[in-house]
Amino acid sequence: MSTQQDKLRPSCLNFAELLAQNIAVISPTMTAALIVPLMFSNTGNLSWFAYALGSFMLLFVAFNLNQFAKRLTGAGSMYTYSSLGLGPTIGSMSGWCLIWAYTFIGLAGTTGFTIFAGKLLDVIGVHLPDPLLFFICLASCFYLAYKDIVISQIIMLVFEVVSVTLITILCLIVLGHHGAGMFDGTQFDFKSSTWSGIGLGVVVAVFSAVGFESSTAFGEEAKNGTKTIPRTIIWSLIITGLFFIFVTYTEVLGTRGYSKTLDNIDAPLNVMSSMYGVSWLAIPLSAGAMTSFFALALSCLNAGARVTFAMSRHGAFHECFRRSHAKNETPHIALAGMALIMFGIVSICSVSGMATLDAFNDAGTMGAFGFIGAYTLVCVAAPMYLKKIGELKTKDVAICAAALVLLLIPAIGSVYPVPPAPVNLFPYIFLVYIGAGLFRAVAFKVRDPKGLAKVREELADMRMPGGLAYK
Repeated sequence: MSTQQDKLRPSCLNFAELLAQNIAVISPTMTAALIVPLMFSNTGNLSWFAYALGSFMLLFVAFNLNQFAKRLTGAGSMYTYSSLGLGPTIGSMSGWCLIWAYTFIGLAGTTGFTIFAGKLLDVIGVHLPDPLLFFICLASCFYLAYKDIVISQIIMLVFEVVSVTLITILCLIVLGHHGAGMFDGTQFDFKSSTWSGIGLGVVVAVFSAVGFESSTAFGEEAKNGTKTIPRTIIWSLIITGLFFIFVTYTEVLGTRGYSKTLDNIDAPLNVMSSMYGVSWLAIPLSAGAMTSFFALALSCLNAGARVTFAMSRHGAFHECFRRSHAKNETPHIALAGMALIMFGIVSICSVSGMATLDAFNDAGTMGAFGFIGAYTLVCVAAPMYLKKIGELKTKDVAICAAALVLLLIPAIGSVYPVPPAPVNLFPYIFLVYIGAGLFRAVAFKVRDPKGLAKVREELADMRMPGGLAYK
């Protein structure tokens, strides 16, 4: 049972604020600013199609996820969802996957913030060392997350809207310049790319959209969570999927004729602003990217801390991580722990001589493994949960099977063909981490059977439709 010290502020986040959480983790600006050239290197002119296919695939994961989201809410929900279907020991692996995912995607946000903050500071002739920019980003994120969840969500919403609006304006200028030629037939020539290339592109597309489920971690704080959270999951995929298709199509068209091909351009938005006579947009675009990456780091810190908070209730971590601030009603200790870990990792990488852009790329790759693991577990858990509550239907099994088959594409594509070093070692590092998490879960089962029995009893109570994930 909970106490006043481990309660989060109830019913304080509305649909828009929860939608902002999902979109901030997806970070459409990150894709437009840095990922589209990578997509083009794999898929060429059919890059937009790979994004369309990837978004469609993730909808099947969303359908499985919403089997839980429309029936119950709670902090760290996807961890709880998996535990409801698979039991607390195996289900806890979803929580470990999510903590890994939010930590490393949050690091991608931190390094992305540093890259674009550095570009802006260069304009005025100021240089700050990257570790100091890391600290500024994470300390600011921690303060906002610690102080007020509503304020932090509103800030993320504003930052993302401004950034996406600036990118959309640039894309419309590019399309307007082409006039009737905005229809690019070469981007609909399916003979121009191989299916293996499209498959690799789908891997990039899925990795670009991970995080669409992060609103489930805010179930205790959501207003009418069983209705708003499922809607945010679907709408975040639809909105970002359409944006990815639009901006990718425009970048492929807009950079044609430049001295470098798109896959060799490291700042396509700045290149297009220069090519189409709106170079004044370069600074606002960099500022928008910087704030968007800040929102990404903030959203991951918030979501990851709530998963840690929820798992500590079930004995996965020290009980101090289940405490909430008496006044702010935020998981302040979990937030502090995650911020310190993130700062430690990124600082060690910097001190060791790793370039910040390389750290950005590696962090995104690392984080993707966590999301694939969590999505796989929740998809397997969905039909098992429905069977336990007597609501399993044939179509539910079919949706689960389809999601698992589709998830094999990014899972296999991330390890085969074997990527160059050190990326080839990343899957094994992740597996060692998951093994440590499983060992801790089994140790808890052996060490505290009464505690595990309480967790099982609590999970049994949660299975009732409309129930809360923590009472």
